[in-house]
Amino acid sequence: MTVIVLTNFPAGLRGLLTRWLLEISPGVFIGSPSSRVRDTLWHEVQQHTGQGRALLAHTTNTEQGFAFRTHDHKWHPVDHEGLTLIRRPSQTTEAPPSPPTIGWSRASKRRRFGTR
Repeated sequence: MTVIVLTNFPAGLRGLLTRWLLEISPGVFIGSPSSRVRDTLWHEVQQHTGQGRALLAHTTNTEQGFAFRTHDHKWHPVDHEGLTLIRRPSQTTEAPPSPPTIGWSRASKRRRFGTR
């Protein structure tokens, strides 16, 4: 079983993949091609994706029972003691929290002074 998930890809790539796989949802292709055809399709996906991202998942003879590959994806597969895990990018780009405002909030003013 092979699953290819594409985001932001050119329309010509859809036609190439539908020769070998079924498109069950926009950008999600599934089928059972041979390993040679699967590798050829993945090579073509990498060549023609452009600005988009791609993910390939397929069955294999491992402890997990599957393997996957990514192309131009922020999350990368990492081998950890024989298991393939996903490494997420670090969240260091967060802005520091803004300092609290000084004074009374509108809600507390309404409660204290009874105005609406």
